[in-house]
Amino acid sequence: MLKETVSLSAKEQHRVMVLNQVQRGELTGGQAAELMRLSLRQVRRLLAGYRKEGVAAVAHGNRGRSPVHAIPEETRKRVVELAQDPYGGLNHCHLQEMLAEREQLVLSRSSVWRILTASGIASPRQRRPPQHRCRRERYPQEGMLLQVDGSRHDWLQGRGPYLTLVGAIDDATGTVPHALFREQEDAHGYLLLLQGIIRTKGIPLALYSDRHSIFSVNLKQAESMEEQLAGARPATQLGRALQELGIQSILAHSPQAKGRIERLWGTFQDRLVAELRLAGAATLEEANQVLWQFLPKSNARFAVPPSQPGSAYRPAGRLDLAGVLCFKHQRTVAKDNTVKLGGHTLQLLPGPQRCSYARARVEVQERLDGSLAVCFQGNLIATRPAPPHAVTLRADKRKEKGTSGEPGVPSSPCSPSIPPRPVGAGRQAPGSKPGPNHPWRKPLLVTKSLNH
Repeated sequence: MLKETVSLSAKEQHRVMVLNQVQRGELTGGQAAELMRLSLRQVRRLLAGYRKEGVAAVAHGNRGRSPVHAIPEETRKRVVELAQDPYGGLNHCHLQEMLAEREQLVLSRSSVWRILTASGIASPRQRRPPQHRCRRERYPQEGMLLQVDGSRHDWLQGRGPYLTLVGAIDDATGTVPHALFREQEDAHGYLLLLQGIIRTKGIPLALYSDRHSIFSVNLKQAESMEEQLAGARPATQLGRALQELGIQSILAHSPQAKGRIERLWGTFQDRLVAELRLAGAATLEEANQVLWQFLPKSNARFAVPPSQPGSAYRPAGRLDLAGVLCFKHQRTVAKDNTVKLGGHTLQLLPGPQRCSYARARVEVQERLDGSLAVCFQGNLIATRPAPPHAVTLRADKRKEKGTSGEPGVPSSPCSPSIPPRPVGAGRQAPGSKPGPNHPWRKPLLVTKSLNH
């Protein structure tokens, strides 16, 4: 006769001991129910089964059976395959969302975690151990404070150049009103960021940033004579735009102070990188298109309700946004009514205010679309590209020919074999400083005669 071996847990062994005491008359049914934490009816059912089947009646009836709600083995294998390729590198929470969205595999995050952990696939994002910190209260209303920053990262994972993601996050709701990729972190990118925020939401009340030279002048640098006379440091181009828009600029003293946007970059470097890879983005333009499609989905996923309803964003109204979000330079108009900025020369045309602007101090605006505008006492001046100067025409002619004369003809027929004298060889070029060994820099030796 074959004997069946039944393994019991510690809880089931305790029940067997109590049932044996009930059979020997040492315990009543009520006492046994109290010890086993069961009802009297359940104790009588267990006792009847124990007398009929023995120890096997105490073991659970579903032992060895697969649960009805268990995930099929085919689904488990498919999750493991998808987690390796094409969704490799995604954290477990993001993978669970992508499986439901793209593969129609609706699983809980804990189920995905159990399947991948059993297969030896750990989450690529290692979380730091928690540290004691005080939680700062969020601003109560949307638009009261925006944290801005730039994140330099290999967003395209080698498919394209390194890019910098410039963005902002609302302190009250945790949403991203606007963001864009740039080749580097610069003032032009932050002006474009402000332009996108104002056009979609409005003008925020305050901006929270680090102490980058884009936002503030380095206070460690010595003040110039003009700054000492003025009694204040000049604002940067972005700082000047914030002042004209009425946005308060708050500078952080440490990266931890603006932790909300720092954590946002950690989330984007995890989720957005995967979205860019799945979309096959390889250029700056393609990355921006994927980003702007990703932001609404990310905001819906991570947004939190503000403590106060409504919005603190101010409407732009009739504000000349292009005339504020630009680079402004002060120039003095030449006698021929022209101003220069970089390699461009603008001809100022006469207007109703005055027919000539010679020697006047004007403001040249370099706008975000690449155009130039000239403003005098708050009014725009009609301009057009100035005709090229004769010196410029002669220089262009030399560039076309490649030499100072006709091709193949020496510039000096009297001495065709003597090369021109280089600058600094016994003569000084106009407008340049003397060299360190120039005779002008040597001390003057005076010989004194001594009378004995």
